Amino acid sequence: MKKTVSREFIDQAIFRLEENPPRIKNCLEKLSETQVWQKPNKASNSIANLILHLCGNITQYIHASLGNSEDYRQRDLEFSTTEGYSKNELFDKIDQVIKKAVEIIRDCDEASLLKVRSVQGFQFSGIGIIIHVVEHLSYHTGQIAFWTKYLTEKDLGFYADMDLNIKNENQ
Repeated sequence: MKKTVSREFIDQAIFRLEENPPRIKNCLEKLSETQVWQKPNKASNSIANLILHLCGNITQYIHASLGNSEDYRQRDLEFSTTEGYSKNELFDKIDQVIKKAVEIIRDCDEASLLKVRSVQGFQFSGIGIIIHVVEHLSYHTGQIAFWTKYLTEKDLGFYADMDLNIKNENQ
């Protein structure tokens, strides 16, 4: 069966979404409950706040928009919350949000990918929404990784089992 461009796009987006929860879990496992809520400075967010922010963003962009459900996001709470979730609860929350997003994305057809929607005051096609969420999740996962490395002074080993020096093959 021939794969369509739409299916390839969806498969690649899902691959990128699903590679982040194990990285976030790896970080959370290296940190104390206190460190998860620690902010680098007044202008930055804690890892817990970043996870709450990601949950809100993915829920608004994918669950509510592509999934056609009500948008209940309270964005300011994602950043003002200073306690109330353990490391395990934070991971379970982000993991479930991403799993539901993957289900919604997997069910998208070409019309859904091309339909333009208003999300958070922006106009995006389904493709634009998915690109935003993949990029946004990766961006904040990188911040979580950096802050974890800073706090623990340890490599996170994301690619420990891979040789990243392999050259591309000309085809």
